[in-house]
Amino acid sequence: MAAPVRIVEASDTEVAAKLCAFVVETANKAIEERGQFTVGFSGGSLAKFLCNGLPGKETDWSKWKIFFCDERHVTYSDPECTYQIYLTGLVKKVGMDESNIFPINPDISVEEAAEEYLKKVRTVFPGDSIPRFDMLLLGMGPDGHTCSLFPKHPLLQETSKIIAPIKDSPKPPPSRVTMTYPIINNCSCAVFASCGAGKAEMVQRVLEGDEEDPLPAARVQPTEGKVIWFLDKAAAANLKSQ
Repeated sequence: MAAPVRIVEASDTEVAAKLCAFVVETANKAIEERGQFTVGFSGGSLAKFLCNGLPGKETDWSKWKIFFCDERHVTYSDPECTYQIYLTGLVKKVGMDESNIFPINPDISVEEAAEEYLKKVRTVFPGDSIPRFDMLLLGMGPDGHTCSLFPKHPLLQETSKIIAPIKDSPKPPPSRVTMTYPIINNCSCAVFASCGAGKAEMVQRVLEGDEEDPLPAARVQPTEGKVIWFLDKAAAANLKSQ
């Protein structure tokens, strides 16, 4: 299990540019080798980076299969809906068929939505007990959470479900559908992008801390894959080694 790779840029603008170039490079390689690119997206500032930086890049959008590392259990019209952000900000911009992006169903219970979402994942990864995504693009919250996996939450210990519902998220809205570590840590490449001085302390704890109970983002350790952190200088300021 290799140590995380750190890529430090001067500003968030440069982080976004480097991140998007890397995503497209990885996508094109996967398409060339296997005929498709399987990726999980997250919300927050990452969505802004991707929606601003990916349109116009040279890639075969018809070969992309876009899932969500986690998603809020809200209607598609809700501003908290990550799917809607990418649908309008990326999918429609590049002319991608909407069947290539996979939303959760907010019109059923969160437990049913998780089960249905797992079936959608299985359609793209038939026969794989634990699907292996080419890339998962992850965010990290101010408490060190990633996906909808929060510090000290029971889902940190989940080993059987690869897609799980959560109804007691400490960050609103409380109901979400999330990937869990068995599928996260089976990906080929896990990518974080963190910018700003407000992230510096948590970035240092995740990347260099030696905590008895590791933060959720620190638990992202693909067994046979790699972890890459794209940071600006402000977010990397507390790191002892860069």
